Amino acid sequence: APWRLMMSLTPSRGCLLDLPWEDILVPHILCHLPLQQLLSLQRVSKSFQSLIQLYLANMRCFDSSQIGPAIPRAAFVNLLKDNEVLQQLALQNCSDWLTDRELLPVIGQNHHLHQIQLKGCAQLSRHALVAISLSCPNLRRLSLAHCEWVDSLSLRSLADHCKALEAVDLTACRQLKDEAICYLVQKCGRLKSLSLAVNANVGDAAVEEIAKCCPELEHLDLTGCLRVKNDSIRVLAEYCPKLRSLKVKHCHNVAESSLSILRSRGVELDVEPPLQRALVLLQDVVGFAPFINLQI
Repeated sequence: APWRLMMSLTPSRGCLLDLPWEDILVPHILCHLPLQQLLSLQRVSKSFQSLIQLYLANMRCFDSSQIGPAIPRAAFVNLLKDNEVLQQLALQNCSDWLTDRELLPVIGQNHHLHQIQLKGCAQLSRHALVAISLSCPNLRRLSLAHCEWVDSLSLRSLADHCKALEAVDLTACRQLKDEAICYLVQKCGRLKSLSLAVNANVGDAAVEEIAKCCPELEHLDLTGCLRVKNDSIRVLAEYCPKLRSLKVKHCHNVAESSLSILRSRGVELDVEPPLQRALVLLQDVVGFAPFINLQI
């Protein structure tokens, strides 16, 4: 529809650029176009270039996937150099080009960010997380999955300054231990979603502190947390009445004796009950078992 409008505004009827830029074009037309097409529009004329620069300066959401993961460093810096109103920033899997040098200026001038996605951005450092904590006091959602540069000191800074956090993804942040997770949840009691998956250093102490400090918790991912045991899952069941989903696959020390409490409450689990697992295994072995009497 926006493109048809552009094509219909021929010189005899008036020019698209005659419409009010800030009141009409930016909020009602350009916002419906893919970012990659908007960038192409800059090449039409100097007036279009000015219009797109105005749009970029007022953009509330930037998602690198709309352009592609291989954005040239200079292009990224130029896109956001005038923007001070970003609310959502998604830069997942930009490890080939994104470093502190490109990210920190963007974070430093955007104090309204409430959602940041940095999954797989491996070339950043702990300074990026410290900058986020100091510049984004209203941050609510943060993904740092597979960012192994996240350490306990930078996570403490986040906990001290971003107490409105509701969702944090720390999947495969392998430097973090129980103490760092405990500090985070003690400061950020509003958490509703937390992932600590693929972290062999996380154990019962962290899970029990999560349970006691985060009564609003709805989703917890402990996949592959080998040190987590039954006792902490029981504490989780006792203190988190709003829990809706729990992932404990590959947590070999967590058994049905603790999971059954959550299962009876309707909590979604990523492991099947023992009988169901046995039936699946049997079907895999013999192909089909139609005559099993489940009432025995």
